[in-house]
Amino acid sequence: MRVLVCVKRVPAPGAKINITADGQAVDTAYLAFTTSPHEECAVEAAVQLVEQHGGESTVLTLGPAEADEQLRYAASIGVNKAVLLPIATADWDPQRTAAAITAAIRELEAAGGAFDIVLFGNESADSGNFQVGVRVAHALARPMVNGIKGIEVDGAAVRARRDSEAGVEVYALHLPVVLGVKEGINLPRYPTLKGRLASKKVAVEQAVPQGVAGGQQMVTLVQAAEQASTTVMLGNGPEAAPAVVDLLEELGILK
Repeated sequence: MRVLVCVKRVPAPGAKINITADGQAVDTAYLAFTTSPHEECAVEAAVQLVEQHGGESTVLTLGPAEADEQLRYAASIGVNKAVLLPIATADWDPQRTAAAITAAIRELEAAGGAFDIVLFGNESADSGNFQVGVRVAHALARPMVNGIKGIEVDGAAVRARRDSEAGVEVYALHLPVVLGVKEGINLPRYPTLKGRLASKKVAVEQAVPQGVAGGQQMVTLVQAAEQASTTVMLGNGPEAAPAVVDLLEELGILK
């Protein structure tokens, strides 16, 4: 089985995001970066599929040279090959990104055979466009289901499960397929020391990304309003007891 997983380098979840003065980019001076959480689970799913069915897995990203870090992290937990599509800018629009990834997949498949499963995260943690995986699947003329919380392969078919308001939806698809993995499908493993050392020796293949700009254009970034909270000291020692009682009564805990 050949599995490809596409990831994206994003600011670490929970980090404070600052915008540059011109409103055109995120200020990365003090930001740490990681792989999108959904895509971390997609990487784990790729490794598990190869462990269960044999074959090889490949991780691919379109991003800056620093995205080599995310590729090697994937390699440290068991992904076999890594491919970087380097770009100089911080990000590309979804249409251009999907076109570049589609072209790269076709080149990889021409050289090594078709991928049985191509995995994406449900959406990236930064822009959350939900578009790239769907656009790539459409361009490759392959079935695609997003929001996946379970994958079972049986011969030339795959059963993909996702949660819905009515319960659980199960899709039966013929390989090759494209799946958008949602966080919670698995618990991503931590890399071992052996895995980290091995990842340093992985040859990261680079290919020139091919894709023209799409119809979407970023106009400006707006800083989200910060939610501030205040802490009120009720007092120190026994003298705080009346204030505590009043607060409990106000909350309805004491009747």
